Amino acid sequence: MNEISNSLVAADIAHSMHPYTNMRAHEEQGPMVIARGEGIRVFDDKGKEYIEGMAGLWSVAVGFSESRLKDAAMKQMELLPYYHTFAHKAHEPSIRLAEKLAEMTPGDLNHCFFTNSGSEANDTVVKMVWFMNNALGRPNKKKFLARNKGYHGITIASGSLTGLPANHGDFDLPAIPVTHLTTPHHWRFANEGEDEAAFCARLLKELEDTIEAEGADNIAAFIGEPVMGAGGVMVPPAGYWEGVSDICRKNDILVVADEVICGFGRCGTTFACEKYGFQPDILVLSKQISSSYMPLAAIMVSDAVYNAIADNTAKLGTFGHGFTGSGHPVATAVGLENLAIIEEKGLVANAAALEETFQQGLRKAFADHPLVGEVRGTGLIAGIELVAAKTVGSAFDPKKKVGAKCADIAAEEGLISRAVGDTMALCPPLIVTEEDIAEIITRMGRALDRTLDWCKAEGLV
Repeated sequence: MNEISNSLVAADIAHSMHPYTNMRAHEEQGPMVIARGEGIRVFDDKGKEYIEGMAGLWSVAVGFSESRLKDAAMKQMELLPYYHTFAHKAHEPSIRLAEKLAEMTPGDLNHCFFTNSGSEANDTVVKMVWFMNNALGRPNKKKFLARNKGYHGITIASGSLTGLPANHGDFDLPAIPVTHLTTPHHWRFANEGEDEAAFCARLLKELEDTIEAEGADNIAAFIGEPVMGAGGVMVPPAGYWEGVSDICRKNDILVVADEVICGFGRCGTTFACEKYGFQPDILVLSKQISSSYMPLAAIMVSDAVYNAIADNTAKLGTFGHGFTGSGHPVATAVGLENLAIIEEKGLVANAAALEETFQQGLRKAFADHPLVGEVRGTGLIAGIELVAAKTVGSAFDPKKKVGAKCADIAAEEGLISRAVGDTMALCPPLIVTEEDIAEIITRMGRALDRTLDWCKAEGLV
């Protein structure tokens, strides 16, 4: 086993380029090679067990060993392993999944376009909205409004919508017209003495002022994650999304809900837009749509958006956009079965039922920890922000990489988390139990204590 492991590590270092990785550092330390999964746990090539506290990448709802998804994939592979959906071609899995999504999603989101990833989906949204506004005789209505620390993907268009410096630096982004607004996170971004209601009012005024300054006739859409994930697990202030939606409606600006992370139960409701009381014109879905057993994403659009696009395809003769794998039969078959499992096992209800156990358990365990500034989250997604002292402005020097160190220690303790800067993100599979949550908290507690000891030794606290 060690011989095989060493060979894999050497081959990986020699040939693999990893996303979101310091490649020179990777040459020194090598990869963690994950060999198999079972429930909420994964095992590396040396047999070490880890609780997968991030559900992979915010995405594995049903755990890492769901035989029904394997069987669905095999059945479809035997029947029709691949076909496309270009030029009037179709197959049953993509038809049935589009129908299912139209049934599940709120309002009149009745039309579905499949891609392979959330990045491709948000890139497609930009093109759809531009296509629509050109068709409607509004060629200047092209700008997007997004938020600092928002995450919408990494293609040229979706990476431009993303509001994270690491996704822009030396990539020459943003490359499309986009304005980034204040991050809706009260604890970190409120002014001194500003309560949550006043903070929310300030952000909504910022939106109104931006629209007035830039002109509603130039702004096509507002895009946001109902709960921000990769920016650090940030829950919006009360009333924020209702206010954003109202302002956008008044100014004929589309509302795009990026629920790539939030969708299918993560926040304790089927879709987070339902939890936060707003109806999007476009809803972007991925990750938990197939529990990431297969690459799959979907864009759901309203009747009005669809009709404007469809009318233009009649004029031009086509919608000149799509991917070889759009609506892939194996991916959509797996997605359809995955949604059936989520419904039959009551995983959305499980997330709602365990929300207090998870959220209050983390707060009770860590709110008073010397290294923790804030514990935040909703449903089964949470962030633990590490600070040098227990005040809002006392962030660590990013160069010290305290969060990355904590994530490494957590892995040594058998818990995979994700360091978003110095916020430790947790997002377990939706099949998690109370006992699993207790063990996640125990392992994270050991990691935080060891990280505190390291910080003291390094003179950081």
